[in-house]
Amino acid sequence: MTATHSRPGSRGPWVGQGLDRVDGPHKVTGSAPYSSDVTLPGMLHAIVVTATIPAGTVTKIDTSALLTLPGVRAVFTHENFPRLHQPPVVMFGDAPAIPLQDARVSFHGQEIALVVADTAQEAVEAARLIEVVYAPEPARLDWSDGAEEPLPYLPDVHRGDTAAAWAQAEVRVSGTYTTAENVNNPLGLMGAVAAWDGDHLDFHDSTQWPVAVRRILAGMFGVPESGVRVRVPYLGGGFGAGLNTWPYKILCAGAARVLGRPVKLMLTRPQMFKLVGHRPDSEHRVRLAARRDGTLTVIEHRARSMGALDKPALGLLTAATSQLYACDNVTTVERTVRLHRRYPAAMRGPGEAEGNWAIETALDELAYELGMDPLELRLRNISADVHPGSGLPWSSNALLDCCRIGAEVFGWSRRDPRPRSTTEGDLLLGWGMATAFYGAYLPMSTARVTVYADGTAAVRAAATDIGTGTYTVITQLAADQLGLRPPQVDFQLGDSDLPDSAQSGGSGLASSLSAAVIDAVANLRRGLLDLAGDAMHGATADQVVCRGGALCRDGDPAARVSFSDLLARGGLNQLSAEGRVRLPDPRTAGMHQAGGFGARFVEVAIDPLIGRLRVRRVVSVSDAGRILNPKLARSQILGGTVGGIGMALFEETVTDPDTGRVANGTFGDYLIASCADVPDVEVLFAGGPDRFSPAGTKGVGEIGLVGVAAAIGNAVFHATARRLRSLPMTIDHLLL
Repeated sequence: MTATHSRPGSRGPWVGQGLDRVDGPHKVTGSAPYSSDVTLPGMLHAIVVTATIPAGTVTKIDTSALLTLPGVRAVFTHENFPRLHQPPVVMFGDAPAIPLQDARVSFHGQEIALVVADTAQEAVEAARLIEVVYAPEPARLDWSDGAEEPLPYLPDVHRGDTAAAWAQAEVRVSGTYTTAENVNNPLGLMGAVAAWDGDHLDFHDSTQWPVAVRRILAGMFGVPESGVRVRVPYLGGGFGAGLNTWPYKILCAGAARVLGRPVKLMLTRPQMFKLVGHRPDSEHRVRLAARRDGTLTVIEHRARSMGALDKPALGLLTAATSQLYACDNVTTVERTVRLHRRYPAAMRGPGEAEGNWAIETALDELAYELGMDPLELRLRNISADVHPGSGLPWSSNALLDCCRIGAEVFGWSRRDPRPRSTTEGDLLLGWGMATAFYGAYLPMSTARVTVYADGTAAVRAAATDIGTGTYTVITQLAADQLGLRPPQVDFQLGDSDLPDSAQSGGSGLASSLSAAVIDAVANLRRGLLDLAGDAMHGATADQVVCRGGALCRDGDPAARVSFSDLLARGGLNQLSAEGRVRLPDPRTAGMHQAGGFGARFVEVAIDPLIGRLRVRRVVSVSDAGRILNPKLARSQILGGTVGGIGMALFEETVTDPDTGRVANGTFGDYLIASCADVPDVEVLFAGGPDRFSPAGTKGVGEIGLVGVAAAIGNAVFHATARRLRSLPMTIDHLLL
């Protein structure tokens, strides 16, 4: 299997090296511009006012007194905010209901007004004084209050006959597993700056998808897409919170258009808990059955998650369940329940992180019921060669290697299988493991590559770098494809005026954008070859490569012309070509696209007297396809591991059961993993390039979190003989 599908000889030495981030100096010196840094002449400041009831209507908002306050320029409510068009649907980037179009309230914390003033302080003070009268209505806040709805993009799976197989099973386990609501909470507060010039909108935003924001805002305000420019050169973190076109963006753009002046709107930290999505609560009912030798005969996974009235949950809770293990009888059913709750959305490892917790915990229970090593149970059932649903060969799958490498490095063979058998002084020690899968996909992207007469090059794409390293890995890839050094390549992104690119989310951008750059360079070579004439000795496009700032014929040292000479021949100072993701590709016919795979091994120590749990050691092995930059890939897995520890032990949004109010919407009350909670983490990679992706990649951003919580929970059982089925696993669950 080759490392890439570009022609032999076209790659330089840069891909695969752990280069430092090219954007690093800008970030550490403070010169990287974020949306919160944007200041424009005449700019006003806005603050969102939110509802204090979960359901009902606003009957009165008295704004007259506010307009007399110093600096206050406007107060927008449902009575005077512009009436907007219904926007186009953009999968995973679409908005909830358009804000301030009517008096209806759908959740505690919903946007009901916008105060605009000369300064942020004046806007905040005025917002505190606003008086709102409501007509409350009964609210649906609990699972039992709403009807379950199917998810149209995730059909149920029914393979074989699970009911009959369950009835005949030799060994069975079943359980209900739950996960709490988590909030993305990137370090950078999200916000936007909007400035109109006639029908042209210049929009600085905290988004992971500039193209989607452009499309939706253009549709809402009835202007051409070419008249909306969305810019986000840097983002202070996202973890999925920046994927949607949230109402704050629409409010900011609408206020700026009405007032004819630039408007800046930054969310507060408590508003970040309410207005930019979250990982919703989920519930999973799982049944597993097996023969005495450990062969799985039934996998049944029925899950549901909490959605909002205006936006169902993202789902994907059962997406991986039918794909990882071979089993003849599989049922997966997933539903969402619409309630008077806040907007749910993607959060790192969306759906599969929660579903993995349920399935991998149940598998651990099955292993103990069988008297079998939990690792051995998985090794016997992993479908490593073919996708268990389609029967097609995986485009790549190194899960068995992940398990074996992780077990060896962790020292799994030394594990005493008996629960509560290993101690260290007064501490109970436990070892647990889990496997992981995160589905990959190759969304559409385009890119433009340009070479200049001075031997340098540029890459342009409307993608974003949310901290994952897109600036760096695409620079490395383009340098290899063009035969240049990374400092000779200038990569610009984060601007919707550049060629359309996919969202930075779902672990699809690196594969997608790499494919577009590879295609663009191939098209560029054809253009350079046309300029070369007979200097390439009759070579065809598939016989030439870019090397050392020149076009060369492979295997013919005499056939070499520098970029500058080629451009001079054409009377040009630069030459550009665009490329895109090209699907379907005949190379991938007859195979099933693989996602990322992984195995997590964890050691915990628990003080049974006070319920204190410490994760002491993690070995994380992942199959993420071709690793473009091992330093950045390791960083992604480390970040995912920290997120997994938080999901397992700390993170829980507490919602008042009577009002739907977030009760712990600050960093003082919502616990996240700190440095003291993060142990030694050994990050390893297995496998090789994936055949589905032109660059051989499969994505590394999401897979690092998946499986961590289950491995910790399984280690807790090994340490204590107590099975926990709800996240987070807090002190009250561990007091023995």
